[in-house]
Amino acid sequence: MTKVRDFLSGSLRQSGIFIALIAIVLLFQIWTGGMLLSAGNVTNIVLQYSYILILAIGMLFVIVVGHIDLSVGSVVALVGAVAATLVVKQGQPWWVAVIAGIAVGIAIGAWHGFWVAYVGIPGFIVTLSGMLLFRGATYMVLNSISLSPMSAEYQQIATGFLNGLFGGQGIDVFTLVIGALAVAGFIVATIRTRRQRQRYDQPVDSLVFMIVKFVAVAVVVMFFAYQLATNRGMPIVLIIMAVLIMVYSYISKNSIYGRHVYAIGGNIHAARLSGVHVPRTIFKVYVNMGLLTGIAGVVYSSRSNGAQPGAGNMFELDAIAACFIGGAAVTGGVGTVVGAIIGGMIMAVMTNGMQLLGVESPTQQVVKGLVLLLAVAFDLVNKRRMAARK
Repeated sequence: MTKVRDFLSGSLRQSGIFIALIAIVLLFQIWTGGMLLSAGNVTNIVLQYSYILILAIGMLFVIVVGHIDLSVGSVVALVGAVAATLVVKQGQPWWVAVIAGIAVGIAIGAWHGFWVAYVGIPGFIVTLSGMLLFRGATYMVLNSISLSPMSAEYQQIATGFLNGLFGGQGIDVFTLVIGALAVAGFIVATIRTRRQRQRYDQPVDSLVFMIVKFVAVAVVVMFFAYQLATNRGMPIVLIIMAVLIMVYSYISKNSIYGRHVYAIGGNIHAARLSGVHVPRTIFKVYVNMGLLTGIAGVVYSSRSNGAQPGAGNMFELDAIAACFIGGAAVTGGVGTVVGAIIGGMIMAVMTNGMQLLGVESPTQQVVKGLVLLLAVAFDLVNKRRMAARK
């Protein structure tokens, strides 16, 4: 009986963040009189918070390895400034600006990684310095003024849609097909993981629980796809996000680099004794954060149709909050890409729902701060409870 109770408790903990997202969505759907899940607003949520979710993927690896990055908001602003300068002032093609922006992000990631991994300065201090340094660099690049508009092609990155590829009368079939493929991929991946765990005599979810999970995911994903299909179709930025989620989920679970990241976060001394090259791995984590920050900066400048010196303010806190709400541990070593994305969606739904209700911005900040505090407190209490049982 104890084993059954422990297994059910573990299953609920794993699915708890998903259940919390559904509960918050339903709550705001009722409070907003059905506006939250309207086709137009679902599309708006994807476009408005895509760059935060991209940042959350990179931030997860930084947190798992036991560090933090406070500079991502400033780097997003600098990437946008560089891209806008190339497109608006110099008339360069959109792809040149994209490559340059991402290159800036990677270079900054390497800068941070060098100081953290090889010099030994804590990531908090290095990226706090970077937050100030690159914000100042943004003002210098833009001469303290906004720069716009971007070219039509560049704007398509964050505001473009794929619609009508497979036809459809008012409902984009292509978007529904992508949604169905996503569900099928989730089912196949889950079944494959289940069989692998059974092969090594590891505990698995019951067949009934697994089927219920499949049905819940299918309903949510296909409803989401239907709302997009009845609006403007599949956002290009959603495809970018989906690719990043799949790639980084695979890296975190199935690559040597991913195992090294979690090993360092779990116990850096044991990881070092096991042959993990700790400095090189941490350096790669920050370079990866720079890469994703560069992508997020391109997406944000595309959506805002320009660059502003104050762009990206507080983005780092939203990304960090997404990771912690999604189950990442403060002490490192714990967290998943999917959890960070769901945590980011919780923040996005709450912010969007409060905006629809006309809640003032200061109140929104208070609510989000309390949610972050409670999420971290829950993680710590849960760890103490599990430690007491052992």
